[in-house]
Amino acid sequence: MDTQRFVLFLIFATSLLFLWDAWQKEQYPATQAPTTAGQGTEMQADAGTAETPVPGDQLASSVPQRGPTAENGAPVRAAGKLESGDKITIKTDMVLAEIDTAGGDIRRLELLHQPSKEDKNKPFALLESDPERIYVAQSGLIGEGLPTHKTRFTAEPGTYELAAGQDKIQIRLSAPEADGVQVTKIYTFHRGSYLVDVSFEVANQRNAAIQPFSYFQMLRDSQPPVGSFFMVPTYTGAALYTEEEKFKKIEFSALDKGNASYPKNADNGWIAMLQQYFLAAWLPKDKLPREYYAKRLGENEYTAGVIVPVGQIEPGSSATVTVPLYAGPEEQSKLASIAPGLDLVVDYGWLTVIGAPLFWLLSLFHSWTGNWGVAIILLTMSVKLAFFPLSAAGYRSMAKLRLVTPKLQRLREQHGNDRQRMHQAMMDFYKTEKINPMGGCLPILVQIPVFISLYWVLLSSVELRYASFALWIEDLSAPDPYYVLPVIMGISMFLQQRLSPPATDPIQARVMQIMPLAFSVFFFFFPAGLVLYSLVNNVLSIAQQWQITRMIEGSVANTSKQKKAN
Repeated sequence: MDTQRFVLFLIFATSLLFLWDAWQKEQYPATQAPTTAGQGTEMQADAGTAETPVPGDQLASSVPQRGPTAENGAPVRAAGKLESGDKITIKTDMVLAEIDTAGGDIRRLELLHQPSKEDKNKPFALLESDPERIYVAQSGLIGEGLPTHKTRFTAEPGTYELAAGQDKIQIRLSAPEADGVQVTKIYTFHRGSYLVDVSFEVANQRNAAIQPFSYFQMLRDSQPPVGSFFMVPTYTGAALYTEEEKFKKIEFSALDKGNASYPKNADNGWIAMLQQYFLAAWLPKDKLPREYYAKRLGENEYTAGVIVPVGQIEPGSSATVTVPLYAGPEEQSKLASIAPGLDLVVDYGWLTVIGAPLFWLLSLFHSWTGNWGVAIILLTMSVKLAFFPLSAAGYRSMAKLRLVTPKLQRLREQHGNDRQRMHQAMMDFYKTEKINPMGGCLPILVQIPVFISLYWVLLSSVELRYASFALWIEDLSAPDPYYVLPVIMGISMFLQQRLSPPATDPIQARVMQIMPLAFSVFFFFFPAGLVLYSLVNNVLSIAQQWQITRMIEGSVANTSKQKKAN
């Protein structure tokens, strides 16, 4: 049937449209809802300062109904602006961090083993604060006179570096004493780890017991990481995990509309801010009561965090609360061991059921070869082998169609004016010749889910970020800089088309001729790893199709000779 090739084109084009749709949704998110009357004053006053949410009844019935505001004479800051104090720089074997004594926030965090997208010779900055970008980790205490993320702490400024033989390094920041309560914020950085322990040490010298609560939050804008055409960031926003409700995204658009739904009280789980390849997550210890929150602070500013109790502190006693912060890459082999469910932040889209096994197999091949490009080639061969019986049946149908194309053309010419009779005659012909006219669709149909799944694997797997293959391919997650692979891919599609039955309809024939060129243009913008997969798959398909066609044509030729001999 002439329409089969056209159907294949539509099917493959539809798969590309799925990717295009995903790109559109990420590149052009829903417009943020304007600040409504009655919200404006509070939002603008709190934006950039992330007013601490009110703890729930389960945690803090005795806590004041408003979080901390500007204190010690410090003015309330405008949206998008954070006050500055002394800078403290910490360098370990994994990160370069900067803490500001104004609030005691982590204002910048560079990942030393992850190159920047703009310059591979510079480390990637996950957390940062500048006029165009804000993404910081904040924390504080809830209670009258207790320090918040607006308090000015004191500490020895300068640079602290993890020395040889040291497993960790601590930075201590002291808050001003408030009516007999002394609070110290402690950051502990560990060797070989992206985990940072953030602690509050509270000493009570009052005459009465106190019962403070601590909060830990991320403040960031909604701007996704820089992406290229068709290679755009995946989900950017907040996410939360509990054992009861599992993994749940909290989209910025839902916070804009005020209809975000997520579990607020639990004794397990974590809350995070996600972006392509990286995350920052607060990880309270299990069985510790907590309250999760997320809110829109102002134009293009959001916060997500968790409140945990410090516990009752009697006069003359002290207590410490610690919540680890993970700020680093989404390394799938390590996330699950850091916290339950943390590996779920790696999102393979609606084909996770295929994408997850693909990445597992890809990782296995990488462990053997040490090269992600070679691993992709081995993965392609494995997928091709798994679907060999199905694709072989399809190629046999295509080979048979190729042999009878002249007869189909004559049928078209005989019944060209009556399409119903023409199609009926063609169906009778296929039945007589024992040919499945749609059999040639199978090789492409089985490829489409794998193709889309591998796209999301490459899009979401930080392990493939800046993973080199050979020669000029230095990043399999980015497009081929010289378009060599897409051009070769187009040539392979042209050769594969030559082995397929030609379309007898002139319009469809022209569409089929344009396909290699059109898809080559699409592949210019796909990650090189995906193009490599498609190219290897095409080469294997061409070899398989050529062999099957040669065998069938040889068999028909032998049969004809035998008939003539008899």
